[in-house]
Amino acid sequence: MSSADTATILVVDDDTHIRDLVCEVLDLEGYQVRGATDGKAALDLLATWRPDLILLDLNMPRMDGWTFCAHQQEHPEISDIPIALMSAARNIRSRELPCEPVAIFEKPFDLDDLLRRVAEALVRQ
Repeated sequence: MSSADTATILVVDDDTHIRDLVCEVLDLEGYQVRGATDGKAALDLLATWRPDLILLDLNMPRMDGWTFCAHQQEHPEISDIPIALMSAARNIRSRELPCEPVAIFEKPFDLDDLLRRVAEALVRQ
């Protein structure tokens, strides 16, 4: 997927302000965006909708990003959707990750960097 006007992105974050901001910025760039409050809500969305990319927070209530990634890998119909991780945890790159992310964003992140790296991840598909 190389065109922002046709690319779809799922933003999964329990922080309403971050989720809404990221969704709004991506929407203004022409992406089709949906948000989910946690991994369980994301899985519910993925039952009927397939995004080109998932932006996933790791630390969330109900179902965190670690559990979401494990579930994603167990289900072939969604296991190939690329994930970009978002986390406020420091040194996230040095920790064992729940999946092979196409990008890692440490919070707080730069929105211009997010947009650039999201575009790069979508072009690689």
